[in-house]
Amino acid sequence: VKAGIPSAVAGGASVGPMVSQSRSEDEESSAVKRTAAQAFSGAGMIPKRRSSSRSIKRKKFDDELVESSLAKSTSRVKGQPVIEPIRCPGSDLASSDKKKGLKSGSALTPPLTMVITPSSMSKRMKKNKQPLQITKDLGRWKPTDDLLLINAVLQTTDLTSVHLGVKFSCRFTLREIQERWYALLYDPVISKLAWQAMRQLHPEAIAAIQSKALFSQAEEALLAKITSSSQPKLEVFQDLLNKHPNVFYPSRTAKNLLVHWQLLKQYYLLEDQSVQPLPKGEQVLNFSDAEQVVDDAKLKDSRDEVLEHELMLADRHQKREIRQLEQELPRWQVLVDSITGMNSPDFDNQTLAALRGRMVRYLMRSREITLGRATKDKQIDVDLSLEGPAWKISRKQGIIKLKNNGDFFIANEGRRPIYIDGRPVLSGNKWKLNNNSVMEIAGLRFVFLINQELISLIKAEAAKMNQP
Repeated sequence: VKAGIPSAVAGGASVGPMVSQSRSEDEESSAVKRTAAQAFSGAGMIPKRRSSSRSIKRKKFDDELVESSLAKSTSRVKGQPVIEPIRCPGSDLASSDKKKGLKSGSALTPPLTMVITPSSMSKRMKKNKQPLQITKDLGRWKPTDDLLLINAVLQTTDLTSVHLGVKFSCRFTLREIQERWYALLYDPVISKLAWQAMRQLHPEAIAAIQSKALFSQAEEALLAKITSSSQPKLEVFQDLLNKHPNVFYPSRTAKNLLVHWQLLKQYYLLEDQSVQPLPKGEQVLNFSDAEQVVDDAKLKDSRDEVLEHELMLADRHQKREIRQLEQELPRWQVLVDSITGMNSPDFDNQTLAALRGRMVRYLMRSREITLGRATKDKQIDVDLSLEGPAWKISRKQGIIKLKNNGDFFIANEGRRPIYIDGRPVLSGNKWKLNNNSVMEIAGLRFVFLINQELISLIKAEAAKMNQP
């Protein structure tokens, strides 16, 4: 370069004096500069622009790479992605060079763009979608369900039997059970997460799940050998467990074997049993036999809505009459006793009144008694739980009291109403009780009977006391 410069200057010096005769000094200086520029361009020696060879570090996108960092990025990309060189037109290249300020006299290499194959893009999409599917499956399938599935498959080796015999937390279909089992076997991510979740279960929960394990065919074969005519006790099944520890599931107990043996006996699956023929005539043993007896052709008959409506009204009317007769039955009984002259055996000389139910008879021998539901820490005079289910009755439901004038009153102290002859007595209210009054409390019905002879004597004594 240094050798070419003096020759170009010398050429310019020789041309300068030829033009200086007709031009001024300013024109001569401009001409010298122009000829010097032409000499530099003719010689092809353009001074190179100094720039760094380091790549520009910026965020790389999936579908493009920066030209300056192309050389380094290709070495970092895994799997050697396909690179296709794309040559730009000359006009676009010139315009882009002008915008960037690039000047070079040597051969320019067109920019390259890297095109990533669809396979790599599909892999990236699958990796992004995989955790969502895993979390979705883990949301439905709980650790208890996985443990139930594993135990049931190990016992029966049949997914159809697992679908029919195991009760999961959700109603999984057979296809879902198959997919879950294959995922636990062959998907390392799902199996690892499921195993970690099952390890965190409480030992009591694990024991409860293991107690629900299905019986295998070998276990049922040993149980079926016990004859149906015998009455085996728990000791027989305990001996069976001791003799065959490798056959039975580790969590089996003698009571579990007894219950399952009873089921086998009920469905005629023991060795000494045979399947009974279908019942003849109207004799029906169980619901499954009744289903087989039913004629399917009759079920396809058209329904008569008018007839069904009339039957429903008639049924309602009959039930209303039956309920009314049940309420009037105690009154008719008292009327019959009074006509026949037979005294009721409910009373004696110390009984003021009585509450008579269907199962129990309560005698009132003091002027005031409490009725309700007795507990360990609270005792009352009349325990209504002896008559029937009384969990809806309060511990202190009411108080029956005899006044000096011979009238009986009941006060409701509980939360539920007390019905006297069909009229409700709410909490905190009182109601007068007559002879043969029907009392109903939370579905339990009683008849209140008064000892008229003893009450008349009490009234007479009270009248004598009030006389001056």
